[in-house]
Parts: sequence; structure tokens; C-alpha cells
Amino acid sequence: MTAGPTVRVRLLVAYDGGGYRGFALQPGVPTVGGALAGALERYLRHTVELTCAGRTDAGVHAWGQVVSFDARADVDPGGLQRAVNRALRPSIVVRSAEVAPERFDARRSAAARRYRYTVRNDPVADPFTAATAWHVPAPLDLAAMRLACDPLIGAHDFSSFCRRPPSDGASLVRVVRDARWVDLGGGMLRFDVEASSFCHQMVRSIVGTLVEVGTGKRRAGEMAAVVRARSRSAAGQLAPAHGLCLWEVEYR
Repeated sequence: MTAGPTVRVRLLVAYDGGGYRGFALQPGVPTVGGALAGALERYLRHTVELTCAGRTDAGVHAWGQVVSFDARADVDPGGLQRAVNRALRPSIVVRSAEVAPERFDARRSAAARRYRYTVRNDPVADPFTAATAWHVPAPLDLAAMRLACDPLIGAHDFSSFCRRPPSDGASLVRVVRDARWVDLGGGMLRFDVEASSFCHQMVRSIVGTLVEVGTGKRRAGEMAAVVRARSRSAAGQLAPAHGLCLWEVEYR
């Protein structure tokens, strides 16, 4: 860390997660956090400790990731943004950089997070969307998938959709404010979901289960029972990581 007066810096970051093993630092493997910290430290000439709004998994993308850290009080946010973008573009881009209130914390200050998951529903794959959308060739019943979203809204224990954390006492209750499918046309579908927070693999598990509803492997009416089961074995397949994007983070 740096000696002397510091300020809290807030970054809005977008990235293509395809070439990274997630956001969190991992020794010996490429991560978004590792690449970002390295570029920041070369510019600032001191170490940084990054806090992010959501620790995205390997292969997951972001348009609205928020990162906070402390830097010397004389930091130039504009110069920092330009330097990091020169070093990391196009796979990682700082969309904005600013000095934030001293108590701002990218994770703890967040009130809600919004994710988007994109599905290409067409018999033929599209090479131009292959890196950011899950190709599902079988016909999907969009009306059934929309109906199956209703039981997700509200405060529930989402154990059926979450990878169990190491701490057995950790709560998997989450408050989902919105969950809906959007027809983008041309065979492109998007699942939008907003919650106070998400547990590990929650969105991908939900999408995988909803797609099973769409293909007729499950009925829409089964979703409420899946939520109540509180067992990962009750839910469906895990959707591929590359279709998921952390879209936006809302702050108090």
C-alpha cells in the first residue's frame, strides 16, 4: 500500500471474461482482477487491494462491474483510466474512473445487482455471437419460460440453484426483485434478473432450469417445487458461463 494521504477510487469496468479464470486473484492463472491490479500498480507505483461488486466466475463477462481501492491523494482518475485502457484493451476496459466517498465499498455499498444471460435459439449456430450467447438449437417455448420466472420473485432460500459455500452456516436466502425473458428478435433471447445479491452459480443454474422448461423437459408449474426443495439436485443443468454478463450494480 501507499504511505501518506489516500482517497477511495471507484472504477466502472467492462470485460470479456473468455480469456480469464474469473475476477478474483489466483496465483499462476490469468484473472480479471490480477490483470487490472497489475495495470493499476504500474501506473500508480504502489500496490492496490481491489474490492469488486461481484466476483464473476471463469468465462463470465461484465459491462457494469464496479471496483474500489485506495490510491494516493494526488491520483488523476482520467490519467489512470487512459493508462489502464492502453494496457488492457480490448478485453478489459475502464468505462469511468472517479474519486468516491471514503466509506464507499464496491461490494458492501451495493443495494442490487443485475445480470443478463443471452441465449441464441436457432437450429444453426452463429459464429459472431458464439462467445457471448448460449446456442440452444432445440425450439424453446418462451411463454412457458416466462411463466416459470414467477416463483423466483421475492425472498427465497435459493439452495436449489446455488453451489454450497464452504461455511455450512451461510444463508442462501436472496431477494429477487425481477426475473424476465426478453425476445430480442432473430432467435436471440435474453434473461434479465435483479437481486440484492447472488450466490455462487445462481443465475446459471436458474437459466439452465428455465431452458429445460422451454424444451419441454420440465413444466413451468414445477419451478415453485424446485425452489422449495432447497436441493441442488432438484434444479436443472448449469448454463454455460459465456452467456452470462454482470450488467449493472445499483448503490444506495
